[in-house]
Order: sequence, then C-alpha cells, then structure tokens
Amino acid sequence: MTSSTPTRDFSGLHAAMQRTVDGELLAGVSSAVLNGREVVDLHCAGFADRERGIKLTEDHLFRMFSSTKLVTSCAVLMLMEEGKLGLDDPIERFIPQLGNRQVLKPGATALDQTEPARSSITVRHLLCHSSGLGYGLLDPGTLLFQAFIDRNVRSSSTTLAEMVDVLEGLPLAFHPGTSWAYSIATDVLSRLVEVVSGQRFDAFLQARIFEPLGMRDTGFAVPAADLPRLVAYYRGASLNNPLKPGLTRVEEGPFASVCLRPVARLSGGGGLYSSLHDTIAFMRSLIPGGPTLLKPETLALMMRNHLPEGVYTGFPKPVKGKAFGLGGAVSLSESSIDPPDSVDEFQWGGMAGTHWWINPRRGIAGIVMAQRDTAFWHPFSFELKREVYQAAS
Repeated sequence: MTSSTPTRDFSGLHAAMQRTVDGELLAGVSSAVLNGREVVDLHCAGFADRERGIKLTEDHLFRMFSSTKLVTSCAVLMLMEEGKLGLDDPIERFIPQLGNRQVLKPGATALDQTEPARSSITVRHLLCHSSGLGYGLLDPGTLLFQAFIDRNVRSSSTTLAEMVDVLEGLPLAFHPGTSWAYSIATDVLSRLVEVVSGQRFDAFLQARIFEPLGMRDTGFAVPAADLPRLVAYYRGASLNNPLKPGLTRVEEGPFASVCLRPVARLSGGGGLYSSLHDTIAFMRSLIPGGPTLLKPETLALMMRNHLPEGVYTGFPKPVKGKAFGLGGAVSLSESSIDPPDSVDEFQWGGMAGTHWWINPRRGIAGIVMAQRDTAFWHPFSFELKREVYQAAS
C-alpha cells in the first residue's frame, strides 16, 4: 500500500525498495517518511514470508532488536524529567553492584590485569555507550567478549537483576567517559528504570509509553494469536559481501527466535517487537508540533552529541563525524555514503534491518523495517535514506 502527498515524488524510494527485493537482498521491506509529524509516504515491498507467498503489509510485526534502545532511553529521560535521577548521577546510587569499577590496563591479557576506574559510570555514560562495559556481541577477540560469553551475560533466561550481579565481577574496557563502545549499557538502563520506578520494565513501558501512544502491537513476546503476523527471518548469502544476492530463511536460533515466547530477560537493548504503525506513533512523539513524550528541551538534549571531542562511533571501527547522543548516533558531518545535507541527523537501528532517523534541522524523519540478519547500516538502508532526502529536498 502506498500513500504520498502530491508535492513530493517518492517513486525513487519505492523503486529502490523493490530493487532490494528483486536483487534478493531483502525478502521484504516497509518504509514511512514524515515531514514534521505528518506521514507523507508509506510503502511496503516484497514479502513477509517469501516461501509462503505472503505479501508484506502495514500490519506485520518485526523484531526490533537495537531499535528497542531508543524506547529505553526515552524511559530513562522521562524519569530524569520527573527529578528521579540525573544524567550525571553515578550508577551505584541506584545499582550498587556497578560501583567501584576496575578497568583493564592497556594491553591486558587477563581479566585481573586492571586498575581502579578514574570515575564512576554515570547515567549519561550508559545512554551514549561511553561507560566501558562490554557486550559479548560485536567485540570478538577481546577479553570482555569471551568473558561475556563464558558467563552468559546476555542470556535470555536471566533477569535484569541477575545480569547486574554478573556484571559486578567484570572489569571495564576503558575508563568511563573516555571512549565509545557499543555495549550492554542499555540493558543496564532497563534495570535502572525498574529500580527507580519500582515497576517491572515491561509494565513501565506499557503504562508510560505504549498505552498513552496507542502502541497496541509492541511488546517483548508476540501473543500466540499474532504470531502469523511476525515477519519471517532471513540470512544473507555472505556476511563479508552484504550485496551478494541470496537469502536463506532461518526458523530457529538465537536471533530468529527472539520475541516468539516470553523470556526472563526484558532486554531494553534489543527485546521488543513492533509494527510499522506503532513505530510511526513512537517517532511522532519525538517530533515537536504536537504532544510529545518528552519536553522540547529534553528532545534537543537527546539529539545532540554527548561524546568527548574527537570520539566517534562506528562498526567495525569509528567513522569520523558519527558521534552519539542519548540513545542514537548524531551526524556531525557527512560521510561518503550519507545523503547530502544530513548533518544533525539523529539515528540508529536494529541488527535485522529496522532503521529510524530524525533530522530536526530539516524537519524530516524516516523509518525502514526489514528482517535480514546483520542488516544494521547495511548498504540498502543508506540507499533508501538518500532517496528520501532527495524527494524531500
């Protein structure tokens, strides 16, 4: 289904989406474009389930993975606005296990080769991934990667409280606030929300965000009756060559099984499922011009850089000009694959290809929803974004 205003031509975007399907990069992909708070284009291409011939529609559900992090960040900032926590509060004020940290020495070859942290981890550090925590996900070959694997830090069978107990015995990769590394920090923020609010994380999100915004298709486990609406999960033909055609459907596994059934870990870092319409409702709540989830000054604070000068984000190595705000990356300058005039963009996404972005300076925002393993910052997402910027210029 497609809708667009007559003053903008999104045919280039729609054609690019169809190319990803015809070229077997994606089984299906949905998108939405907002001008201010108004949805000016909505489009679906390809299949929710290619093998069964089920076309992708606006009603389908997606595993959001790290697109969940923006929701968690907003929950923390809501508590900040209520005066229940501050950005520069040391985390041990709320979670004592994370105080008195040890930091790996440069060149350390064992977990006990550490020195005392120069400062506490703060709420701000957790929001912008400058805490020094590891992940056990995108840092293979490091001491912390193996330690996270060996100790099952990301295990879905453990609660957020149990996760924090395990983290207590692990060192940091660097001194808090001195560098950037994608980490389990947002799951720690989930636990922070529980401690400060006195509610389970899912209950807080339901009462404070999902219900007020009318997000009826968002949660941690898809209800059995709605499982047919969940988009099938695919893997590309080559991890090293993301543009190589070919898709393999994945039925089970650590990522394909996410959101299929309730688990103990209410992961604020990657546990939600959602729909295109619910994601639009959430994104609209972060754009001035109507009721917003956060105060205008908080939204502005969230969407600016909070990393030290010269510190950047990126995979597998930092990308100059890509900094980080309170829940997403911030473009300080344009890279070779960014759209022209995209400076000040605030954006992030999930590992299966759900991407979101807001450019407050341009007054435009976009959402892309797909389900392909390891599809965060995949070339298709930059191509689609360039088409949006061109149509909106």
